Amino acid sequence: MIIAVDGPTASGKGTVAKNLADHYGLKRLDTGSLYRAVGLAVLDAGGEPGDACAAVRAAEELDLNAIDENRIRSSAAGLAASKVAVIPDVREVLRRAQIAFAADPVGAVLDGRDIGTVICPNADVKLFVTASLAERTRRRLAELHGRGEQISFDELQAQIAERDERDMTRKDSPLYQAADAHLLDTTSLSIKAAAQAAYAIVDAALAARKS
Repeated sequence: MIIAVDGPTASGKGTVAKNLADHYGLKRLDTGSLYRAVGLAVLDAGGEPGDACAAVRAAEELDLNAIDENRIRSSAAGLAASKVAVIPDVREVLRRAQIAFAADPVGAVLDGRDIGTVICPNADVKLFVTASLAERTRRRLAELHGRGEQISFDELQAQIAERDERDMTRKDSPLYQAADAHLLDTTSLSIKAAAQAAYAIVDAALAARKS
């Protein structure tokens, strides 16, 4: 079983995907972490994330098993990710890695921005997770402050809005809800409630496929 989970920054898609993977006993790939890792690698090398050559090189050298989950969660890594993500050749390199991950017959949960539309268009179940801009900003702000990173609500909200715009308007694999994806708005949901809602969507979708 392949479950595709898409959505914008801080919508809760990663948490929903993790809960789904645990609940159904599937492996999971946070595809957004790949772009964050590539962007961070370019920054670490003293480059500019918008430099296609540097970004492609970093994507080709990326080790999926050596991603520093702590460092890639910084606001700088997030902005760098949105810049490398608009580079077609970077997307192609990472697309191949994602498709290979999803090809495992055991099944998987993948979350990102183009899973249900590009990476796994034939996924058994697709979810599009979203939340209001203000709520997404609040969540990410709490995360960054918890890491000791100082940034104002207004500045962060502007960054997230900028990333939304870049993700939704890029020519290659833009962010949008697949026609057959189930919408899950987590704005007013707790983590547990969002997970329960996701389970219900998946169970109903699987039941419909069997009927």
